[in-house]
Amino acid sequence: MKATIQLNNKHYEVDFSKPLDISMPLRSGDGNVIAWYLDAPSIKPVESENFTGSVAAGSAVNFNNIAFNPHGHGTHTECVGHITEEPYSINKTLDRFFFEAELITIAPGKFRNDFVISKKQIEQALQSKNPEALIIRTLPNTTDKLSRKYSNTNPPYLLEDAANFLKEMGVIHLLIDLPSVDKEKDNGSLLAHKAFWDLHGSTRFNATITELIYVANGIKDGSYLLNLQIAPFENDATPSKPVLYALL
Repeated sequence: MKATIQLNNKHYEVDFSKPLDISMPLRSGDGNVIAWYLDAPSIKPVESENFTGSVAAGSAVNFNNIAFNPHGHGTHTECVGHITEEPYSINKTLDRFFFEAELITIAPGKFRNDFVISKKQIEQALQSKNPEALIIRTLPNTTDKLSRKYSNTNPPYLLEDAANFLKEMGVIHLLIDLPSVDKEKDNGSLLAHKAFWDLHGSTRFNATITELIYVANGIKDGSYLLNLQIAPFENDATPSKPVLYALL
């Protein structure tokens, strides 16, 4: 189904019959991606004295409890409430869901004992483009990202100058295939989060960060329409399903 849409005073033709899902499915058990020292998520039938919520166990319906953490168990979108004393809800701060987006691929470079994404790398990959939403796919890009155990592995992250650059160029929505834009153990500095949201300046309450996406290798770098779908949780972060559409 092709349609012409208007975004930011520009017209695009989009084929909505060909969505490119860049979210990770949430699975019960150790086959799921896990970060931040959490146990595996669980999806289990409700059980009581006279009821088990499973058709296979004789019930009329499947009726599961789901236990998970949005930050550590899959694709999630977060707002500035993730790092503020005052609570802010992603369900209230994200009020638009379609954006001009650019997908870039970066191999994190060595910095001291870490691998990082720098301002220079992002600048070179963007080639003067200025999107509302930026999607960063990191190399190597293997399917084990869908079930990787990130805790205590010191994954790559964004340098503060890279996050500040994105803020200054006007990127509102940042999506990345890592568990965080910041270093796993940084003593609570959260330099990239704070820079991107301009926490100590004109705080960008409308800006979001989406982490733990997965962009398959068959999806080419370039410009897309992003549909950033979220579950309506009143929380700083929520499970999300970002979907890309090629611009024709």
